[in-house]
Amino acid sequence: MEKQRVLFVCVHNSARSQMAEAFLTSLGGERFETFSAGLTPGTLNQDVVRVMKEIGIDISGNRTKGINELLKEGKEFDVAVMVCDESHAGLCPVIPGVRKQLHWSIEDPSGVAGSEEVKQEKIREIRDQIRKRVILLIEELSGT
Repeated sequence: MEKQRVLFVCVHNSARSQMAEAFLTSLGGERFETFSAGLTPGTLNQDVVRVMKEIGIDISGNRTKGINELLKEGKEFDVAVMVCDESHAGLCPVIPGVRKQLHWSIEDPSGVAGSEEVKQEKIREIRDQIRKRVILLIEELSGT
């Protein structure tokens, strides 16, 4: 069976899209080839790295990538999932050749304010929301 190629896109490829890519890679088994990118690549969010490590997923070695970088490499995707919040939804590109394009409005972890404890708890909530959405995506794409 040919792997479905899934791309997750957010503004900087520093948090949400990185988590989504890691979850689909971890939970999707051999059925998917997974990528993530940003509109303008930033720096990997270290708070996100920490909350992912808490559940046994290490993304500390990941690098941020731009969507244009992947397209210039000739990458093609079956599914593109925009994980930007509503305030950035209008910036999301249309990816050429994509069979299915989805938008998940997910809060940006870099915008979370408060004490370190409050921020970490909110980022955990965002992480868990992304995990649930990825599980539903796997079910949808697997036809279950």
